[in-house]
Amino acid sequence: MAKRWEAHDLAGPESWRLVEHEVAPPGAGEVTIAVRAAGMNPADVKHVAAGSDPSRLPVAIGYEVAGVITAVGPGTEIASGGGAVGDEVLAFRVSGGYATELTVPARDVFAKPATIGFAEAANLFLAGSTAADMLRAAGVTAGETILLHGASGAVGVSLLQQARLLGVRVVGTAGEGRSDVVRGFGGTPVAYGDGLETRVRAAAPDGVDVALDAVGTDEAVDVSLALVADRSRIVTIAAKGRADREGFTALGGTMPESARFRDEVRAHLVELAGSGQLVVPVAATYPLTDAPEALARLMAGHPGGKLALVP
Repeated sequence: MAKRWEAHDLAGPESWRLVEHEVAPPGAGEVTIAVRAAGMNPADVKHVAAGSDPSRLPVAIGYEVAGVITAVGPGTEIASGGGAVGDEVLAFRVSGGYATELTVPARDVFAKPATIGFAEAANLFLAGSTAADMLRAAGVTAGETILLHGASGAVGVSLLQQARLLGVRVVGTAGEGRSDVVRGFGGTPVAYGDGLETRVRAAAPDGVDVALDAVGTDEAVDVSLALVADRSRIVTIAAKGRADREGFTALGGTMPESARFRDEVRAHLVELAGSGQLVVPVAATYPLTDAPEALARLMAGHPGGKLALVP
């Protein structure tokens, strides 16, 4: 019997249960993966939180994994082509990744580059595709300057790297203790807090073309509006209410255009990671049984890199 974490109420991760379950054999267009690492994201908690639809319960937790194929459905190839028992893979937009084994659509499975570990691979897609989607939605092009709020977080670190490959300069906000992270991935760090607008203007005296918000604070939105006149070039993943009221763009992975793009960009992200051009910093791994402890660290903020559960 396999094991997986499930939410049976909306009380939070401390009430989730690690349960035994039968893994369905793969049908046509499916593969079964023995999980070697499950990626962890705030969305894992936010999508099963107070205010969610209780009719969805129980909910199997986790959206991205890396592991080894243990079974392949008839006539099936994975998204990157081929796919055989024993192959190392990663997958995103799965359901129930906090598990020892699961069966998933083969269209969501890609060969894992040998150059990256399972924990890194399991954390590549959600943050990476979100960052790429923000760059797409803002129409970022080479030679421009971006203001990035939350530059030292998981999405921010991926975005810094992808922007550098595009030939884009990034001024990134972060806590003073995280400025080295922003600088290390090619950005110009500025501390958030009182006087942020003044500090950004000093760091980018020729102005900023685009503002991307990964934190959702009023400060981030206010400074973005003050510095970028064209609201079509302000994009947030965390301040939908402000975006709706003030006419700039809010993105979400379930929005049709974003979902389509994030699916399409996955192969490119694997290529970048495999060649070493896109790094996924991992702060720690935890046994699968310690998911609540790991989630407490994740949701407290600034874990210092990505976290992964290892069955």
